[in-house]
Amino acid sequence: MKQLAQDQIRRVRTWIPGKTPASFQAFNADKSSQDILDLASNDYLGLSRHPQLIAAANEIMHVEGVGAGGSRLVTGSRPIHKKLEEALGEWLGREKVLLFPSGFQANIGAVIALADRHTPVLADKLIHHSLLVGIKASGAKLQRYSHNNLLDLEKYLKIFQEKYVNKSPLVITESLFSMAGTSPNISELAKLCEKYKARLLVDEAHALGVLGKSGKGLCYGIQSPVTIITGTFGKSFGCGGSFIACNKEIQEHLLQTSGAFRYTTALAPPMCAAALAALNLIQENPNLVKKLQTESIHWRRTLNKHGWTFPEGIGPIIPLLMGTNQKALKYQQILERKGILCVAIRPPTVPEGQACLRLVVRENLPKETLQKLLLALQSP
Repeated sequence: MKQLAQDQIRRVRTWIPGKTPASFQAFNADKSSQDILDLASNDYLGLSRHPQLIAAANEIMHVEGVGAGGSRLVTGSRPIHKKLEEALGEWLGREKVLLFPSGFQANIGAVIALADRHTPVLADKLIHHSLLVGIKASGAKLQRYSHNNLLDLEKYLKIFQEKYVNKSPLVITESLFSMAGTSPNISELAKLCEKYKARLLVDEAHALGVLGKSGKGLCYGIQSPVTIITGTFGKSFGCGGSFIACNKEIQEHLLQTSGAFRYTTALAPPMCAAALAALNLIQENPNLVKKLQTESIHWRRTLNKHGWTFPEGIGPIIPLLMGTNQKALKYQQILERKGILCVAIRPPTVPEGQACLRLVVRENLPKETLQKLLLALQSP
């Protein structure tokens, strides 16, 4: 599996906006590489190669250097860190934001900030591995509930209410699940958490820039009981790094106690500058988000009409259900021969018997992409 992935990375070429679909740019100088259309990337808005992001990163790199050179609490903090944190806080309607070098670190830090060995945690069965690692590190008492099933969640909340009288439960979910492409009803989930005095941690990594009002995610406008939001810049923002959005009290707690924040080199200044440029573009071009949402719905309806099945959702992640690993790999190879990269997702990333082809709709795909995909899927 690892070797196959490496081979795919070496061969991928991506279509550059503003040029003809036949104009591709290789990731390396391998002249034997074939042109292949990438339907696997999380670069939802096509910003990773945007000239404004490249210019912003290049400009600050010449001023601040490539790396931060230290942790935020030693020598790593730069004005660009504070600028990005404040801009994100204002955009999301949250008091404070803290930057992390990776989404994995942010999720671990978020869970540990809210849970310890006495904390009852209720987590959606499909949450990201990083959140599970955070739960394990915290020593919390974990109970999984059925995916996006609020009735199942409430059943356990009732049990926990009686079992842990003096301890507030922590509920953990994602707003757009990275493999299933599904979303919970966040407003109803928040009401349920309020009813049982539970705190709510939501990973918005895949939803920011994609879902919600102006791409602000599905938690926007919901304060209590959403205690922490985590997000990344490696998806819609087209670069790298991550953050935790929270209130002042939790921010101070993170500053004082979070090893994931305190004991790591600060997010590189060029990444901060690129993320800020991406945020500005998303704010200045709301049609980017609307267009992607509309196109995602169109893809879902069209694929469904052609007999393909996938979980119900509203975002750009569309996993075509294959069932067996063999079938998923077979279709991956068929699509690759037709010039389309769409990776087979297999256990343990997804449950046994639920192997799929994970399609990703992106804002900057050529117009004929969906038709080309449908034709390729018809191949024997």
